[in-house]
Amino acid sequence: MGDVEDPDLYAAQPLWEWQSSEMGKFVMAKSVQTPMWHRNSNPNQYHIDYCVQAWLQGADYTYWVLKWADSVDNNNTR
Repeated sequence: MGDVEDPDLYAAQPLWEWQSSEMGKFVMAKSVQTPMWHRNSNPNQYHIDYCVQAWLQGADYTYWVLKWADSVDNNNTR
């Protein structure tokens, strides 16, 4: 996300779309705690990254890795 007045407002739609996707519905249903989103700003690159953190148990995590791990940035999934 680039330099905008309210980055959370601009991130809301993609976060909602992810939550409504097959992966998002799975994570929301199987997470041990309620998933949270985090904002990370990088002042050197003038952008903000958003990530969703969830806690999955054994078999659910294994299922997620087998089905979706290749479709996301692997640096932020483990």
